Amino acid sequence: MTIRFPIAILLAALLAGCGAPEGSVTRDLITPRTLTVGDTTHLAIGDLFFADSYDGLTVLPHPALTVDHDPTAGRLTITPQRAAEGLTTFSLALRGDTLDVPLYCEIRDLHRFTFRPDGTPDKLTVFGSFNSWNRDHLPMSDPDGDGLYEASVRLEPGRYEYKFWMDGEEIVDPENPDRIPNPFGAYNSVLTVKPRHPEGAFLHRIDADIDRPDPSYTFLDARGGPQAPLDTAAVVALAGNRRIDSRWIAIEGRRVTVTLPPGLREGAGTLRVGVTDGGLATRLQRVDLFHGAPSAREGWRDIILYSIMIDRFHDGDPGNTRPVDHPELAAKANFHGGDLQGILDRMKEGYFDSLGVNALWLSPVVKNTEKAHREWPEPHRYYSGYHGYWPVDHEAVDPRFGDMNLLQTVVREAHRRDMKVLLDFVANHTHIDHPFFQAHREYYGVLDLPDGRQNIRFWDEHRLTTWFEPFLPSFDYLGSEEALQTMTDNVVWWMGKTGIDGFRHDAVKHIPNRFWRVGTAKLKAAYPDRDIYQIGETFGGYGLISSYVNNGQLDGQFNFNLFYAARQVFLTPALSFDILAQELDKTHAVYGFDHRMGNLMDSHDQIRYMAYTDGDLALDSPDAKEMAWTDPPTVDDPVSYDKARLYQAYLMTIPGIPVMYYGTEIGMTGADDPDNRRPMRFGADVTERERRHYEEIRDLVHLRRQHSALRRGDYQTLLADGDCMAYLRSDFRERVLVVLNKSDRGQERTIALPAVYGLSQADDLLGDGALPIADNSLRVTLPAYGYAVYRVW
Repeated sequence: MTIRFPIAILLAALLAGCGAPEGSVTRDLITPRTLTVGDTTHLAIGDLFFADSYDGLTVLPHPALTVDHDPTAGRLTITPQRAAEGLTTFSLALRGDTLDVPLYCEIRDLHRFTFRPDGTPDKLTVFGSFNSWNRDHLPMSDPDGDGLYEASVRLEPGRYEYKFWMDGEEIVDPENPDRIPNPFGAYNSVLTVKPRHPEGAFLHRIDADIDRPDPSYTFLDARGGPQAPLDTAAVVALAGNRRIDSRWIAIEGRRVTVTLPPGLREGAGTLRVGVTDGGLATRLQRVDLFHGAPSAREGWRDIILYSIMIDRFHDGDPGNTRPVDHPELAAKANFHGGDLQGILDRMKEGYFDSLGVNALWLSPVVKNTEKAHREWPEPHRYYSGYHGYWPVDHEAVDPRFGDMNLLQTVVREAHRRDMKVLLDFVANHTHIDHPFFQAHREYYGVLDLPDGRQNIRFWDEHRLTTWFEPFLPSFDYLGSEEALQTMTDNVVWWMGKTGIDGFRHDAVKHIPNRFWRVGTAKLKAAYPDRDIYQIGETFGGYGLISSYVNNGQLDGQFNFNLFYAARQVFLTPALSFDILAQELDKTHAVYGFDHRMGNLMDSHDQIRYMAYTDGDLALDSPDAKEMAWTDPPTVDDPVSYDKARLYQAYLMTIPGIPVMYYGTEIGMTGADDPDNRRPMRFGADVTERERRHYEEIRDLVHLRRQHSALRRGDYQTLLADGDCMAYLRSDFRERVLVVLNKSDRGQERTIALPAVYGLSQADDLLGDGALPIADNSLRVTLPAYGYAVYRVW
């Protein structure tokens, strides 16, 4: 990869990011959408891009797409024809500006699920990760009366877990031997849908030639099977949201060189390039530019997000420590005294700077109830609102955490240190003592269902109306426009009042899409010059999670599908890294290489990873909740730290935003809630083993911060077997190779590197050594639970 950077351009690139071209009707970069050939899809125009008005929007004709515009509903209705298979664009015109919308159009076959029950069931469905585990959406029937029930569904390529639901019982597929433990002490059946084009395709970044008046970027389209020369019609190149004319595209065989048109040579902009040929398309390669060079200004794709539960981090002001007084409330479910002053103190001491994290996600700061409540599930233990998710005031900081002035001080100090701050926003519900519930009961849904049941914790069956607890009424945004407007205004209020940079949104899937569209539109209208980031929490399949991720709603969500797959692979010796490689491919197919989804190791809602590595819990342990109260785990085996560091090495080197839950850096353990929310420890309370663990985690965080390829590069899996995995991250500055070994024994592997790069040496980025690359191969030796990161050139 030849890269020539004039000093003046390099300095300018360090000072600027990228944006929409001058005069564009929107600042949003329109991200690709994936549609199914023959199916009709409705797209909200606001989900594609934000504009202050869509009046006069027109759709330009496309030979292989039927696109209808409904200005009243603010949406497009699109039906791709077979000729659209692959990557294409269609054009919108608005107030003299043309916007080209990238689309991936796929041909998907029907998969037929079958099950032969004993007798005649009253209710039989198939459910799984393909429908967000909804037990009602896919009923199975026996059309010919032979006792074999069936249901068919179109599935895109990928790996899916599923079960049958028969008369209140979950059943694995008896005809499918491929199954895997789930987090609930049982098993799921596994289905792998092969791609329609198994040969695959990848667009390699080859060369950046910017030391001239007309900078250019060169890519190489590589795929299995015959490789006939390309023509310019196969290349989709976008400058911002505008298709680049073919006169700026040169092709030599499968080699594509895009010369930047004048609009991309000055100021900030974005180049995206993809190739589509014979129905098989590559992922779009994205390059953020400034004056024609790759931009070095950090944005949201460059953050490491550190998650803090305020009450459990550090008590900086003992004077505001006030536990709830209740005879049946255990200390571990009560307030511990952590506050905003504690966060500010640690920030000023340089704790976050030393660790290398550059964004903080703070748990909800709003005032919570003074009462303790019994949890709905047995054994009905009492909890307090120490976590912040039981609000009784929508505009006040909880006095046990501080006040608004202190919160503003925390944000200002973070910004002074080039750190961003996200606040956790609770939009799904309030506490019953909230003034809204007292004065505006019509804002909320009902607790009692028509069938006599109480609508509590029906996460999928009644996901938009269910209550988490009887004392936590859920808003009825579908039935109350005033509630929707009030709470979306509240989002804007917190942004303006505190100066924060964005939000983590709780319980996203239990809130209708319109709420997020209205709230995001208000934020963009109120703060047009602020780069606001919003990330959500949704448990479900890719379809459900991604339905909230676009320019009109949220910028990302926590990637629970990848998290669950990764956790299973790293913690289960019998599972191959090939499973994780498939899940990464699925993630990139849905969100692209340049996504801003959150990648997890654990969280305040998940069992601490160290409880698994140390053997205190298995992934299918049914007693994690009870263990939190009766037998809290401890870290006993030094090897557990090695296993945790291996996962962190993976987390810090894949596309997306790494999320570090407080305490991860010292190897904190914990079973289920509230044991996974133990008080943070510092200084003399940290053991020597934990201190060494911290140092190695710190090195991994800084490694990501120092190497742009790990934050903004593309991704290629080079090796994935039972014990080892290797992948390559590339941008137009560098290539970084990552190798992982999850075995309890040392491993050696020969890694085949792409010949197109002509690599000759691998420099160890976590040490001082270097290895030769001969015949496009690298021989690597790793210790048990080891990892290595190399710059290859």
